[in-house]
Amino acid sequence: MATKIRLQRGGRKSYAFYRIVIADARAPRDGRFTEKIGTYNPNTNPATVELNFERALYWVECGAQPTDTVRNILSREGVYMMKHLKGGVKKGAFDEATAQKKFEAWKADKQNGLNKIAEAEAKAKKDAAAAQLKAEKAQNEEQAKKVAEKKAAEAAAKAEEEAAKAAEAAAAEASAEEAPAAEAPAAEAPAAE
Repeated sequence: MATKIRLQRGGRKSYAFYRIVIADARAPRDGRFTEKIGTYNPNTNPATVELNFERALYWVECGAQPTDTVRNILSREGVYMMKHLKGGVKKGAFDEATAQKKFEAWKADKQNGLNKIAEAEAKAKKDAAAAQLKAEKAQNEEQAKKVAEKKAAEAAAKAEEEAAKAAEAAAAEASAEEAPAAEAPAAEAPAAE
């Protein structure tokens, strides 16, 4: 029986979630499988992989053929690196302890690379947020300036209007004072007779 390591789709529409399974090569994608060795969630950034490392290594050493996507996943997780190192141990190139040290060094280097990528993403996100905040502040200042100009124009128009009303009132008062003064001598004249 030819065995394959493949992805079995799950999840809802437009949100795929996969199980990494060992299945007969003739079985359909979502059909019967021999063993589930992990999960793969491509919806997160970076993609989340949970893998039973020992079982994956066992099946790769047994000759199970992975699909392209699963091969990439297994390679990223270090299954093929460990297979390569175990091959070196079998040939006598180095011992098991050296192979384990090399694998740990590879894994640490891989993790450092992932951490650097995550830090760069976080820094880019922070810089983008700072730039957006700066642009928002500039826009708010511009808006405040326009509002202040509008209020100043309204205040100036109101002051002009009040000044015009005050001038009219003063003119009306002045004319009202002149009119009684002119009427007062005429009123006094009949009383003098």
